[in-house]
Amino acid sequence: MGTFLLFGKYSQEALKGISPRRTQQAQKLIEKLGGKIKEMYALLGEFDLLLIVELPGIEDAMKASVSLAQSTGISFTTSPALSVERFDQLMGK
Repeated sequence: MGTFLLFGKYSQEALKGISPRRTQQAQKLIEKLGGKIKEMYALLGEFDLLLIVELPGIEDAMKASVSLAQSTGISFTTSPALSVERFDQLMGK
């Protein structure tokens, strides 16, 4: 499983659909792709949302990002992430 950060930005239309129901639908979509939402945050600043998600791979992260955008109207910027501990191991130092 890989960790992915999904940074969301609301469109004017997406703002109208904010609800616990839509949040639950997003969770179900991630689960359908074999993943799990570890954390969700509302943000102030450049982005409005941050989802920290575990998914089987990059292809699943791409599907999640596009599927969430299609179903919610929220645009997502998605980035893979590694723990610093794992990064240090990869760098072999």
